[in-house]
Amino acid sequence: MHDRIAMHSDNAFKIGFFGANCSSARTATLVPERWLATWPDCLALAKLADAAGIDFLLPIGRWKGYGGSSDFHGTTLETVTWACGLLAATQRITIFGTVHAPLFHPLIAAKEFVTADHIGAGRFALNIVAGWNEGEFEMFGVEQRGHEDRYEFAQEWIDIVMRAWSEEDFDFDGKYFKLAGVRVKPRPYGGTRPIIMNAGSSATGRAFALRNCDAFFTSTREARLTAAGTETQQTSVFEWTLKMVADVKAAAQKFGRDIDLYTQGQVICRPTQAEAEAYHRHANVENADWPAIERMLALKNITPQNTDAGEYAAKRALQAASGVGGYPFVGTPDKIADEFANIARAGIRGIAVSFVNYLEEAPYFCAEVLPRLARMGLRAAN
Repeated sequence: MHDRIAMHSDNAFKIGFFGANCSSARTATLVPERWLATWPDCLALAKLADAAGIDFLLPIGRWKGYGGSSDFHGTTLETVTWACGLLAATQRITIFGTVHAPLFHPLIAAKEFVTADHIGAGRFALNIVAGWNEGEFEMFGVEQRGHEDRYEFAQEWIDIVMRAWSEEDFDFDGKYFKLAGVRVKPRPYGGTRPIIMNAGSSATGRAFALRNCDAFFTSTREARLTAAGTETQQTSVFEWTLKMVADVKAAAQKFGRDIDLYTQGQVICRPTQAEAEAYHRHANVENADWPAIERMLALKNITPQNTDAGEYAAKRALQAASGVGGYPFVGTPDKIADEFANIARAGIRGIAVSFVNYLEEAPYFCAEVLPRLARMGLRAAN
């Protein structure tokens, strides 16, 4: 599994592109250049990323958009078939499928994943989601389980997938699945299996990830927002991240496992700090899709009716400015490279980044930020 987990590269710090299968990606904005997530654009982005040495593409599992003036995430490409097409058109890059376990039978899912993995000669990876968006589940006629139950279900689901990848014939007698005479061929490519990632934030969700996954997707936003504007911002973020990584790895060791940590954020990279900050303000704030942002907050039970007016305004503003729940890396190539290096040295294995428009902004990011990280010893020269 070493090459799989390393995403077939020598880069100490992995970089991926996040959310390109969804319209507007991770920025709820009305600017006309916002990402449309068309297939030709996704294909062009995958080829660009592959040539530049980007390590992975991570899609969002989204079935129903948030509305708003931009119909935020209203247009999406299903992630496993998306991965299949992009794997066939690339040579090096790892491509994830993001799958809601309750919406896919595990044996159909296992077969889909194996097919994608053979198309990519071992470059397919799985991001498993236990589920949280009630509106999406209602659309399928599937009842959302209680928080603890959904992870119990997900455990049976991933157990079946893993056995289908490795066992010749088996029966399964669980609480949620009763399966007889299971046989799934072929096995994943090369006698190993895809990388598995999860982003559970609760104690139960984190325990699920530590038991089953190779990569844990988390956030450093709390530390960054706490440290923002302080003289020791980088030091504060480093110390908070260092402790967080140590805590997660120690918890994983109790399950007899090691796990890599990944984080995410929006990137707005420009030649000068003033240009970057001006565009961030223009795209994320001045042209924010406020109805879509309010809908996202409502799904988390944050509304003007149950939240203090000042607190609600602050959460609303943060949701827009942050890239809908991430952290905005805004600045020059030097600044962004320094921020990435800071979290890398604290133990974060990699980051998934989004842009307002990937094809317009990623070339500059790749040309300017990646070489700086290579000179710091965090990435191989491409």
